[in-house]
Amino acid sequence: MQFLKKNISCIYKFLIRAIFKFIYGKIVFSTKAKYSSSVKIYKINHKKIKYSKRKKYKVFQINNGRIYTDFVQNVAFIDRNRIINEVSYQQINGNLSKANFNSTLRIGTPYIKKKYNGNILSLTQGASGHTNYFHWLFDILPKIKIFSEKFNLNEIDYFYVSELLDYQKTTLKILGLHNQKIIDPKRNRHVTGDKIFSVEHPWYHKGFIHDENYNLPSWIVDWLKEKFLPHKKKFSSRKKIFIDRSESKYAHSQIINNDEIKNYLKMNGFGVYKVGKLSFQKQIHLFNNAEVIIGAHGAAFANLSFCKPDTKIIEFKSNFHPSLVDKRISKINNLKFLMIKTPKIKNKNLFGDIYIDPKKLDKILRYI
Repeated sequence: MQFLKKNISCIYKFLIRAIFKFIYGKIVFSTKAKYSSSVKIYKINHKKIKYSKRKKYKVFQINNGRIYTDFVQNVAFIDRNRIINEVSYQQINGNLSKANFNSTLRIGTPYIKKKYNGNILSLTQGASGHTNYFHWLFDILPKIKIFSEKFNLNEIDYFYVSELLDYQKTTLKILGLHNQKIIDPKRNRHVTGDKIFSVEHPWYHKGFIHDENYNLPSWIVDWLKEKFLPHKKKFSSRKKIFIDRSESKYAHSQIINNDEIKNYLKMNGFGVYKVGKLSFQKQIHLFNNAEVIIGAHGAAFANLSFCKPDTKIIEFKSNFHPSLVDKRISKINNLKFLMIKTPKIKNKNLFGDIYIDPKKLDKILRYI
């Protein structure tokens, strides 16, 4: 019976894809030389806003273009039936690949195309861009900044981005973005508009994302501080803080003896904070006010952007977790960063979990 259901499902998908290929046409890979006159490419000439010393960002405008996404690993920007390589997004087994690996070339665009009258700025990417706090601050918002260097944001009628969480709404409000409507890609996988705009990713351009995030450009941290630090909301918080990651919906990078460490740090004058329960403005204050910050690797550490210089940072991370992003942010922001790597725990998640020996932690605290 299970075999029969699987076969029926495969036949159904094949037929649906065939029907939509007939309606919308087959998607083909395109080189820059073959883009039509409907595609315009703009370079950003700001002397500081670059993703390397030799590379300038580009903004793509596609008149009457299309966007298709599977909401997980693929986003295709389409001019007529040609996929645009530079800004289409596709992760294959965790690695960023060129658009000739985008799923649309194989399956087409098997969703009804919805037409929007107006201009659309796409901010969507793979699954990381939907709700993750770090990726919102370091991937999505910088795209808005890059775009605004060339265009007036008032010309944009829609943002193509996941339905917004409270902290995301707050950041857009601070940036003065009140009028743009949201097109949620989860409900609208295939859309077209008068003009589609897409921006190159601010820092992820090849390979495995955790290998690339140590190359975060410093301008992003500087811009986040400039725009959001003045909006911090003061509250009574400690100078020494422990970030309690147990609230996270993600299973990795959890401290398995979290209660033990939490109680130990409380006895040593630390305040314990579940950062996700704070407003965005209070998160800014918490990190900006702190002198010592301890915690396991996680998205909350994106707030290191708001720390004062020389703030002491102790990050716990499994040996098997490859990300060095917090070390990079700390370097940009002149923080005193210490990474404590822990061995893999048998039968636990590949990228965590973490066991902290209180005796070793005691030795560390003596030097801060």
